[in-house]
Amino acid sequence: MAAVNQYRVYPVGTPGTPWTEAERTQWREQQEKKRDYFTDVVSQVLRLRGAEVVQYGSLDYRKYNMANYPLYAIKSKNWDAARPMVLVTGGVHGYETSGVHGALLFASRHLAAYSEKVNVLVLPCVSPWGYETVNRWTPEAVDPNRSFCPSAPGSAESAAAMAVVAQHAKASSCVLMHTDLHETTDTDNSEFIPAKTARDGAPTPEWDPIPDGFYLVGDTKNPGFDFQKAIIEAVAKVTHIAEADERGTIIGVKVDHHGIICYDKKALHLCGGHTDAKYTTTTEVYPDSARATPEQCNEAQVAVVTTGIEFALSH
Repeated sequence: MAAVNQYRVYPVGTPGTPWTEAERTQWREQQEKKRDYFTDVVSQVLRLRGAEVVQYGSLDYRKYNMANYPLYAIKSKNWDAARPMVLVTGGVHGYETSGVHGALLFASRHLAAYSEKVNVLVLPCVSPWGYETVNRWTPEAVDPNRSFCPSAPGSAESAAAMAVVAQHAKASSCVLMHTDLHETTDTDNSEFIPAKTARDGAPTPEWDPIPDGFYLVGDTKNPGFDFQKAIIEAVAKVTHIAEADERGTIIGVKVDHHGIICYDKKALHLCGGHTDAKYTTTTEVYPDSARATPEQCNEAQVAVVTTGIEFALSH
């Protein structure tokens, strides 16, 4: 169907007027804990075998009546400065469930084996408050995936993540690969785009239907289409790939190859663009599809990481 304006008017703020701290406070007070980071994520991280667990910081959100969240990285036990580094990030948007659980599943199944070839660093849940409240933003109403600017981090979540990544990148020969694990959900249209429009006092954007299926976001400055296509081929064995719409786009962006679009990741301060990795991709799983289960979504994320590593090592 053609793009039309269908977004609801968001219940916080005045249309056309950017939020002040009063509106951010009102929005934050509406957020509720819906699941537990410590049970779902921390307990799994601390039970891992064949890897080293490092606490790289904490996010104290007790002033917002939430928790003081420890931030954990999972890394190779036998780290070797002569080896390249492979980076996996999940939960940059905390509400994107398979990004978190796909990263954990990869770590539990495969990290130890790949540690014989590369240094592996996994940040399974960059935004734990977002995970617990099923939210895209931080408590300050900041999108962490637009705040990965190394010279001026836009959120505590991105600052902590970039610091631990930079530390480990310096202790490796290079950053070979970075896979950033995300989802595109129906709530992007029902909740988060209306919220963003209200927060920014912006005009209502055109509606782009959520694509039914998996797709990848490459980097316009470093697209690596052979790398992306190898991943799409592997994921197609796990779950279905999103088709372009009648305009040849996915979420309004031109499709470069089947299931692949590109953004200028560094310019947008995306997590997937903050390193100088030779191979980089951002996943977008569609968990609300009638054709995909949560298990398939998690397995698709694992397939991305393992296929990506195999491709990077062989090229």
